[in-house]
Amino acid sequence: MQSATAALQRLCDPAAEVSAHYLIAADGSCWQMVAEDMRAWHAGAGEWCGCDDINSRSIGIELDNRGDHPFAEPQMAALETLMRGIMARWAIPPEGVIGHSDMAPGRKNDPGPRFDWPRLARQGLAEKARTCSPPTSLDTALFRAIARDHGYTAPVADDTLLATVRLRHRPWAKGPLCTADFQMLGH
Repeated sequence: MQSATAALQRLCDPAAEVSAHYLIAADGSCWQMVAEDMRAWHAGAGEWCGCDDINSRSIGIELDNRGDHPFAEPQMAALETLMRGIMARWAIPPEGVIGHSDMAPGRKNDPGPRFDWPRLARQGLAEKARTCSPPTSLDTALFRAIARDHGYTAPVADDTLLATVRLRHRPWAKGPLCTADFQMLGH
C-alpha cells in the first residue's frame, strides 16, 4: 500500500479478506484492528517450525513500509513497545518472532531487506545472530537441516530457502551457498 491510511482501509475491508491485529504507521501511530486472542488473516499459506495455519497461532503486525527504504525511527520505537507487551502477555520467546518472509518463503518478502532485525535482537525482541566455526563442507542438505532446526520448515527449493534465510540474516548476500550462510545460523 502507498500509505498507512490506504493499508488501514484495506485491512478493515471485509471484501479484501485480509486483516492484522496491528498496523504501525511510519510516524509511530498504531492501530489495533483485531483482538490478540482472535484470528486475523495476515499470514496466508505458509509454515514455521512444522506448523501451518500460522494465522491461528500468531499475532500479526503490519508495518507501513513498501520495503525499499529504511523503517522510520518512530515506527521502530512503536514496534518495540508493542512487541514487549505482546511477548510478555503471551510468553513469546525471541525465537518466536518471525516475518512473513520466514513462514512463506518465495511467496512473501516482508518485512524485507531494510528491516532492522539486529536492532530487535539486541533488545531481546528477536532471535540473536549466532556465530560458529565454519563447516567442513558446503553441503546443501546440511544447510537445509540447520535451517529446519531454526524453524524454516516450509517445503521449498534449495535456492528459495537460501534466499529466505539470507533475507532475514544476511539481506545483501548474493551468490551460491557459502560459509557465512552456515555461520549466520550458528553452525
